[in-house]
Amino acid sequence: MLAVIRIRGETGIRPQAAKTAALLRLHRINHMVLVEDNEINRGMLKVAKDYVTWGEIEDSTVELVLKHRSQLKGHEYLDEESLEETTGFKSYKDLAKALQKGKVKYKDIKDIVPVVRLNPPKGGFEAIRKPFNQGGSAGYRGKDINRLILTMLKPGVDLNGKNEN
Repeated sequence: MLAVIRIRGETGIRPQAAKTAALLRLHRINHMVLVEDNEINRGMLKVAKDYVTWGEIEDSTVELVLKHRSQLKGHEYLDEESLEETTGFKSYKDLAKALQKGKVKYKDIKDIVPVVRLNPPKGGFEAIRKPFNQGGSAGYRGKDINRLILTMLKPGVDLNGKNEN
């Protein structure tokens, strides 16, 4: 499973990249979607590579995203009580494993908002116009996407989980 995060806005965007971002449901900066890792999605990501960053997401990161940022329609968060009746899974960990194995698709969960809104990363992005392999933020990051998502989940929390506010 891939996590895709939009890092640049709409000013000066190429029409093909704008269409691809719309198809991925990435309309705003710092929004994230979880997509299958297949040839079609990889081709779409190559078209929008200058405006998004993506990589392979781990089970533990999916679990944290589900716990802290997943929303149901009506701006209600997915909490422990509504988890089983909404998804059929008893814990966030079980749902995260099912998502990773492809048993369930994130967008097919009943009443869930398919886009995850994140905070800006603590410390900011690197250069958003440069590719990740040249010291920037755009494009493919591999497993480093998990580190970025952790900095974007909660404001004021560093990677060691200590609250600095």
